[in-house]
Amino acid sequence: MAWTAHTPYDELPLLPPDPSLVESPPIFRALIECRTALARLDEAMTHIPNPYVIANSVMTLEAQASSEIENIVTTAGEMFLADQGGEISSTPAAIEALRGRYALWDAYEGVSNRPVGVSTAIRICTLVKGVEMNVRDMPGTRIARPTTGEIVYSPPEGVGLLRDKLANWEAFIHGDELIDPVVRMAIAHYQFEAIHPFTDGNGRTGRVLNLLLLVEAGLIAWPTLFLSRYLIENKSDYYRLLLKVTTDAAWEEWILYIIEATRASANETRQMILDIQQLRTRYATDLSAVSMGMQHNFFLDLLIKSPYYRIQQVMDECAVTRPTASTWLKALEAEGVVRRLKIGRNVLYMNLDYMSVLNGGGRST
Repeated sequence: MAWTAHTPYDELPLLPPDPSLVESPPIFRALIECRTALARLDEAMTHIPNPYVIANSVMTLEAQASSEIENIVTTAGEMFLADQGGEISSTPAAIEALRGRYALWDAYEGVSNRPVGVSTAIRICTLVKGVEMNVRDMPGTRIARPTTGEIVYSPPEGVGLLRDKLANWEAFIHGDELIDPVVRMAIAHYQFEAIHPFTDGNGRTGRVLNLLLLVEAGLIAWPTLFLSRYLIENKSDYYRLLLKVTTDAAWEEWILYIIEATRASANETRQMILDIQQLRTRYATDLSAVSMGMQHNFFLDLLIKSPYYRIQQVMDECAVTRPTASTWLKALEAEGVVRRLKIGRNVLYMNLDYMSVLNGGGRST
């Protein structure tokens, strides 16, 4: 039966697609630069004494952009503030987007113990949505344009059929080793979104899975590829090309899009990491005479873990007294490095340099 937008796509072809559609000279040429960019990104992370602190920030940005693709709009600043918890007032969008980072961390910590699969996707979606999720068993799911309400795609229906297609998807991502991991990720991402296994959260879950597949393949050691910024900046192409695979089996165009997204994102993320590390080094050298905190590695790490700090955080992470923590932060405030903020009864310090880097300083493709 021919595909139509209003009819459940129960005939969604199983993977892998015809090799002639996914193996072409343009794809092979594009992969060379893409794999080089990923290797340079991975190398940049290996030179950081404590990769966790930078990973935390990059993953927050990834979660923010991935949520924005689904029209859950917040800012990185709002998310970092929401991460402070306590009495800090947070927007619902920031709280929801932040769950995407929790899901990514959780999935990353599990990928070394179990292969990525259907159970991984279910857990990710559960964490993203904040409620227990499972493969949908209700009919009537339709994908529509948010601006017009026009239905553009109807995913397969029936929990048995969905589980069969997910089993095929899982077998594919651990299958033929001759398929390049980036190409495999691109194919798997289309298939996961076309199956649309959950009632909500499919896009964000699928984009977490993208990073996990690159980690599992050994292309990056940390899930610090800021891929969703490229996708949000090219959102119309993202959805257009996803649909074109369905309507025209346009695999090459889709795969080239994902390869370029990965290449550009790897270069951009690497530059951001280098900028952050350079900032840490500058603090340690130029400001060592201004504040004794700049001679404390844990404090330097804290300054690039988040753009917002409480005195209590400095005390806890650096094992210092309140007067010492306060002195360090006030010294940086006097130098114009941080700004003191009063939010309700809470006193926070915002790192102006770091916020500038996270908002796009030093971007390069």
